Amino acid sequence: MANRIILNETSYFGYGARSEIVNEIKKRNFKKALLVTDKSLIDAGVTKMVTDTLDGANIDYVIFDGVKPNPTIDNVHEGLKVCNDNGTDYIIAVGGGSVIDTAKAIGIVKTNPEFMDVRSLEGTADTKNKALPIIALPTTAGTGAEVTINYVITDPERVVKLVCVDPNDIPVLSIIDSELMAGMPKSVAAATGMDALTHAMEGYITKAHWDMTDMFHLKAINMIYHNIEKAVIDKDPEAMTNMGIAQYIAGMGFSNVGLGIVHSMAHQLGATYDVAHGMACSLFLPYIMEWNGEVCGDRFIDIGLAMGLNVSGAKGNEAVRIVVRAIRELETRLEIKQHMSEVGAKLEDIDTLAEKALADPCTGGNPRDVTKEDLIELFKKAY
Repeated sequence: MANRIILNETSYFGYGARSEIVNEIKKRNFKKALLVTDKSLIDAGVTKMVTDTLDGANIDYVIFDGVKPNPTIDNVHEGLKVCNDNGTDYIIAVGGGSVIDTAKAIGIVKTNPEFMDVRSLEGTADTKNKALPIIALPTTAGTGAEVTINYVITDPERVVKLVCVDPNDIPVLSIIDSELMAGMPKSVAAATGMDALTHAMEGYITKAHWDMTDMFHLKAINMIYHNIEKAVIDKDPEAMTNMGIAQYIAGMGFSNVGLGIVHSMAHQLGATYDVAHGMACSLFLPYIMEWNGEVCGDRFIDIGLAMGLNVSGAKGNEAVRIVVRAIRELETRLEIKQHMSEVGAKLEDIDTLAEKALADPCTGGNPRDVTKEDLIELFKKAY
């Protein structure tokens, strides 16, 4: 068996790193960009931090700002129309996971028009061509979308999230500029940071994990756990920079080995109730880690050590209990909701949520085999 690693071509890190975009665009001889973002980032002046850089270098672009928090197939088609109508030859994505995911879908459909329906991209679609070149500038420290081969688009007709895995979608350039992340509201910073922690923890215990991804995930766990509170609560610049790096490291790992049922369940919460993805992941994380720990408890010793917890010499599931308790205490300090009932979920929907979660592409990577009945019980436990 061969283990595979796919990463993007070039990345820059650091406060103000967006200035590097000018030389990269000119070096690649790009002509006109489709700048994908959302209205909230424009209103907050975050997108302007990038467009000012572009304007100062006379770089041509057109803005598409119609991305929703849980982007839909219609968002992709709307962005593609702007792309086609304006003759753009590359994409600049300025935003969180929703923006970068939309940019990926636009880029893939642009160069692979046979997938125009978007639905056929679900899973591992056999696209032939690389996406229109994408430059990703994340404004949240959570999804790692700028370095992954994954993107998620909501299908409102079927009320599901299409989880797409495609090496052709990976950005050619990523710029992780912590200055773009500084304006995140605390609630967004907390949820996206916990999304990154979920990526690292699920990636570390997934069935496909191996030495190189273990290295990424343990480092990400260590950095996130020790920086997230300072970044969210204190807005400490160094901690925010560390969070930007840590979520990227987690992305390098899970993109290549997959995730588990935290994400399978979170996708259903987002598709059905429009719950932000990071919030949904953080909500389910302690419940699922506790349940999965029954079959991979030995790996929780490594997780606990990365978090700086006293798990040396832990026996049985003691390390699992220590890690899960630390996750719950962290979520309490970050004021993150921990029950489905708090985000508008309905008890009568759980059977349907479980059925859809079972079919989610992330389910196959879970370290513990799961049935629909298991998922029903886990949803109820989290309710």
